[in-house]
Formats: sequence, C-alpha cells, structure tokens
Amino acid sequence: MSRSGSHSHRVRWWCLIAAVVAVWVQQVEGVWPLPQQLHQSADRDCLSPQRFSFTYGRDSAAQTGCSVLDAAFKRYFSIIFPDFTTRSENVLQNMWSEPQPFVVSVSVKTRGCDGYPDEDSDESYTLSVSEGQAVLRSVSVWGALRGLESLSQLVYQDDYGTYFINKTEIVDFPRFAFRGLLLDTSRHYLPLHAILKTLGAFHPFTHIYTQSDVMRVIEHARMRGIRVVPEFDSPGHTQSWGKGQPGLLTPCYKGSVPSGSFGPVDPTVDTTYKFMESLLKEVKFVFPDSYVHLGGDEVSFACWQSNPNVRKFMEKMGFGKDFTKLESFYMESIMNMTAALNKTSIVWQDVFDYHERIPQDTVLEIWKGEKYQTELSRMTQAGHRVLLSAPWYINHISYGQDWRNSYAVQPQNFSGTDEQKKLVIGGEVAMWGEYVDATNLSPRLWPRACAAAERLWSNEEKTLNADLAFPRLKEFRCELLRYWKYVCNYSL
Repeated sequence: MSRSGSHSHRVRWWCLIAAVVAVWVQQVEGVWPLPQQLHQSADRDCLSPQRFSFTYGRDSAAQTGCSVLDAAFKRYFSIIFPDFTTRSENVLQNMWSEPQPFVVSVSVKTRGCDGYPDEDSDESYTLSVSEGQAVLRSVSVWGALRGLESLSQLVYQDDYGTYFINKTEIVDFPRFAFRGLLLDTSRHYLPLHAILKTLGAFHPFTHIYTQSDVMRVIEHARMRGIRVVPEFDSPGHTQSWGKGQPGLLTPCYKGSVPSGSFGPVDPTVDTTYKFMESLLKEVKFVFPDSYVHLGGDEVSFACWQSNPNVRKFMEKMGFGKDFTKLESFYMESIMNMTAALNKTSIVWQDVFDYHERIPQDTVLEIWKGEKYQTELSRMTQAGHRVLLSAPWYINHISYGQDWRNSYAVQPQNFSGTDEQKKLVIGGEVAMWGEYVDATNLSPRLWPRACAAAERLWSNEEKTLNADLAFPRLKEFRCELLRYWKYVCNYSL
C-alpha cells in the first residue's frame, strides 16, 4: 500500500478513536445570535488546522484580493483554531497520519470589497456544512462575514484537543437592519485599543481624537462589516466644547451679572450656526456613514432663563417663555444643515416630544425607560422611523442574570398597524460612561449585550424562552473568552 493510502486509513482510525473517547460531545449548543433556520445532525467531521482552508467559489464576484474577505479568512482561522501554531498540532493525531482536508468555499454575488456597510446592506447568507467542506453563499461581503461568524461557532474541541464540526444547514438574515452599540467616550477616557477591541479614538497622551485615530476605527470596523455612526450631542452635554470654542456656550447669569458658569450651546447668535455648519461638514468628510446622531436630549433651560440676551431673543421670535420652542429652533436649524449635506439625522426622543418640525426622514431614538411602548406608537403614527434603546441601558447593572431583562424585550409589541411596526428599524445597546472606562468596559458589556443582539437579529418566536437560550449564551461566553485571548495576541 502506498504511503498516502496508509495515511488515509490512519486518519480514519484517529477520528474514530477520537469519536469513541469523546462520544458525549455530539455538537455545539448552538449559534449566537440564533440563525433564522438551523438544522444539525450528529454526523461530524474531524478537522485539522493544517488541512483547513478558505477559498473563493468559482462563481463568486469577489476573489483573491478582496480586502474584507482576505482579512476575514486570516482572522477567522485564528479564531477557529486559537491555540494552533505550526508545531502545536495534536501530538496523538500526528502519530496516526495527515488528516483529511476541509475546505470552506465562499461565494458572493456582488463584489463590494472596497465599500462600507450601510442601512441597505444585505446581510443574508446560507451555510451548508457537509463531509470535507462548507459552502457559504451570500449576496454581499457583509453577509459573508456574518456567515463566517456562524461557521466559527460551529467548530468545537473534545477533551483531547481534537476539532470537530457537525453537518449543518443554515439560512439566515437579520430581523432588524440597525443593531447598534453606543460607546460613551466623553465621560471617561477610552484608549484606542479598548475601542478596537470592542469592535471587534482618544490619543493616549492628549486625550483628543485625531482624524487619523477616527479613520483607523472606521477602517477596523469596515473590515468586520460594522457601521460607525458618530453622535455630536447638542445643545446640551456640550461643556467640553466650550473649552475649545469660546463664545459657543450660553453665559449664565446670577441676577444682572454673569455668574462665570456656562450652560448649553447659545442658540441666539449667528456664530453658533457657523460653527455647527463647519463641524458637520468635517463630519461628512471623516465619517462615510449616511447617518449622524445630533443628540438633543436633557437640555437644562435654567441658564437660558437667566440670560437677558436669550430672553430678548425669545421675545423677538415670539416664543414667550416656552424654552422648548428655543430648543426646537436650534435643532431644526442643524437638522436642516445635516439634510443639506445628504446625511440622515438621528435625534433623541426629546426632539419629538417638544413638537419640533422634524424632517420626515429623521430617525428618532427612544431612551426614556417608562412607557416606551406608548412612545413607539406615537412616533410611528407620525410616520417616523424609530430606534429603541430605553430597555437596553446596560451601563445599569443589577445582581444576578440581568441579561434576561434585555432578552425579554419585544421591540414591536406596541399598539399600532403593521405599517407602523415596520418603521421600527432596530435598536441600540447603550453603555454610558459615568462609571465605565477601559478597565471595566468589556466585562460590563459582554455577554450581557448578547441578549439584545439576539433579539435584534433572530426570529422572536424562536427566542422568547431565556431558559432555553441560557446554555447557548453560556457557551458563547466561553467563545468570547477565547476570542479575547486571540485579540490580545493579534495586532490591532
């Protein structure tokens, strides 16, 4: 018998022995988030890093040279085989022979390797795992990335270090197009490596973002099919802006004299709008995404009320003493600026609640926890697209498995027509930074954010039972720990 034939028989014996000694390991608990359709059998293939490869299908519009997928193949190889080096192959396995090859073939219908993911990106994919191969098909490279993530979670090891994958069929697509994570980089310093790790920037010495830092984050995200949507919240939450832009904030008064403190952005002077126009033009240049968040929440009117110039402006404009009209005047102005730059505005619910004249394509985001179902009904009845964030403020923590609260959220469970419910385009997990910095960002985020991730991706009817989800989440947490180990050893 030839040497190659002998090796072929030996690898079959090795996999048979591995199957016998690890017979209790039949398959992974599942994939997170749960695919729309997932069918697995007990039949499985024995994998070896040395004989495992990614390739492009012959009919794929993307081929070698596609930056997004070329990088993903390298990244996911290291994620699937985190402990592998050229000398670390299981010693017992090498005693038997060279294992059988396993090829992952990826085919996409449209190339799009140099673009950015957007609100219209097709993230659907199909994945078929059979003997010796996996075939991944998608419309776009972004769908292929989602499929590679699912594939990586299908591979598991037994107690002897042997890798396996079960025969699997997946058909998958996201339930909502917008599935966001808000990182608050204004209240606590988040070094660049913490942001990149979470994606997967403040300058480490000056604590400012440079354009090159921001572009690095955007490119890092693009390679993973992640959109970067900036938020520049005004007219409130702008105290730090005043440090670098004299005259931008409203001087507060104590009686008839300035108190020396400052309030929100001053909406009564032309220089404010010139500055905002300049800022938004720079945002358009730096951030490729079509969305920009303009804030508009939690504006304290006390300083405006104290300022005699503001009061004169209010009288001149016919606003009376209703300072919500002054905020409306400001927000409407910058929303119009944003529209003129062909950007879509996102604003917090306060802007809607103050009955401001909002451009119809503006996206409204709900953050107030009480009665958010009523707000969903009102906003969609007005014809606006909506993002839900209120039940997913996971910077708030409580004892025990509080992820179950996030998992129980039903974003379309409100009073309204089917057309209204289609206007809920997704949601966003919020990690505000009052008590969060780089030291506790990851453990506070993960795996708790996974609950909202599955709610926004998966079929709701199949994922309402948190007890059934728990084994998958527990296993996925272990996957995350292995992934962080890989990230720490991988050049960001």
